[in-house]
Amino acid sequence: MGKIPVKVKAVVYTLSPFQQKVMAGLWKDLPNKVTHKVTDNWINATLLLGPLVGTYAYVQHYLEKEKLAHRY
Repeated sequence: MGKIPVKVKAVVYTLSPFQQKVMAGLWKDLPNKVTHKVTDNWINATLLLGPLVGTYAYVQHYLEKEKLAHRY
C-alpha cells in the first residue's frame, strides 16, 4: 500500500485584540444568578454554609470569652 498525501485543515480560534468584552456575560446579572443557584440548591447551600457559619461564631465567642477570662 502506498502513502497518499492528505491535506489537513486546521481550525484556529483566536480572540480579536480589539475585543474588549471577553467575559462580560460572566458578571452580567450576577445577583440574580446567585439567587437562582441558591434557591434551586438551598439544601446544599445550607449544608455547606451552616457548619462554616457555626464554626466562625464558635471561634469568635471563644476568643471573646478568652479575652474576658482574666476579669473573674
